[in-house]
Amino acid sequence: MSADVRVERDSMGELEVPARAYYGASTQRAVDNFPISTLRLPRSLIAALGSIKREAALVNLELGLLAEERAQAIATAAGEVAEGSFDSEFVVDIFQTGSGTSSNMNANEVIANRALELLGAERGDRTLIHPNDHVNLGQSSNDVFPTAIHLAALATLRDQLRPALERLHSSLELQREALWPVIKTGRTHLQDATPIRLGQEFEGYRGQVERSLARLEAARSQLAEVALGGTAVGTGIGTHPDFARLVLARLAPAYDPELRESENHFQAQATLDAVVFASAALRSAAISAYKIANDIRLLSCGPRAGIAELSLPAVQPGSSIMPGKVNPVICEALLMVVAQVLGCDATVSFAGTAGSILELNVMLPVAAHNLLLGMELLARGVDNFALRAVDGLVATTRGGELLEQGLAICTGLVPSIGYDAAAAIAHEAFETGRTVREVARQRTALSEGEIDHLLNPERQLVPSLGEAAAS
Repeated sequence: MSADVRVERDSMGELEVPARAYYGASTQRAVDNFPISTLRLPRSLIAALGSIKREAALVNLELGLLAEERAQAIATAAGEVAEGSFDSEFVVDIFQTGSGTSSNMNANEVIANRALELLGAERGDRTLIHPNDHVNLGQSSNDVFPTAIHLAALATLRDQLRPALERLHSSLELQREALWPVIKTGRTHLQDATPIRLGQEFEGYRGQVERSLARLEAARSQLAEVALGGTAVGTGIGTHPDFARLVLARLAPAYDPELRESENHFQAQATLDAVVFASAALRSAAISAYKIANDIRLLSCGPRAGIAELSLPAVQPGSSIMPGKVNPVICEALLMVVAQVLGCDATVSFAGTAGSILELNVMLPVAAHNLLLGMELLARGVDNFALRAVDGLVATTRGGELLEQGLAICTGLVPSIGYDAAAAIAHEAFETGRTVREVARQRTALSEGEIDHLLNPERQLVPSLGEAAAS
């Protein structure tokens, strides 16, 4: 046998693995069986698996199910996995056994062999520390892996996505205040509409982010309910009745104060419903981000042949052939992020639909990969957008200049002269190239003061029908 390999064994027999590897035979079989992609478990999911295994060992010690030396070695090794010391040992493809069993065993074997090393023993000594009997004690891949998905999602939401959206919310709120004095033409169907404050548009964007955060908070609450304790099919066979409750109590401070064992293990393991819900909330946030970035891109188009009511920070040259061209690249980057997030959501939704068969969903790894990827991408894209686009944008004078030329401002005349007469004024103004104000002077008996009052843009920014009726 080559010095580059060693022999490990699992329930199917012996198998050569790299001599340097901490993983064992079950992991090597998975590597051989699934040579599909270069995608591996994300850091947050490895951390969650390590955290579960660490607290499981300590709880099993507390319950008298593991000897202290063995439990402490497992807990220390699992803690190192959680902290990232062995990420390179997680070698199983995302496209693997649908329950995540291969990755669960990958974790069990790495932790077992590292624990053996801590005890001064040889790797692969299954009598001293066994990956199934000791590291996986009281657990099944079928409850550990979905629990790890929820934990990873909770951590990513708390540490990355929520802070990024809160950052964007603050940026939009500051711009709302700064841009409030600017009155401009509103647009519906991409056509001129009644006046609006530029700050009111940003109030709309701020409100979208605010509600995205509320939807993600609802998702957080659902993710806090986990499958641990159900073991193979939800019955809890092979675990202590207090095991899950005690493990989750230890995990809660690091992940979520509401972390709790599911009251219905059969639904928790047979479905991906909570993950699908979280992905839907993520999709909603992404669509809101798309709306905001696309609006800002449109409002800044120009600078001379477009709307150009906003000016975005110039961050890089926009063309290899056109000197001086600057493009809205930060907006564009976020729009592409949203496209990817929507693709991730489609995969999660399909996994929830097609993977849930009888007692187990069997598309857990691909659902986990796409949910976590989508959350991380949107967090980075949104944070970059807030920093490099929203924070530095300014209003131009273009909005105010276009306002008097707009046709929809004639809406202010309706309460006094009626819809049809106001429409005729708008049509004539368009056909002759004059302003609504100019045509109204000729086509109505209204005084100059009345016209000024009715066409005052600020008057059209608030409800005014009662005022018109009273007068």
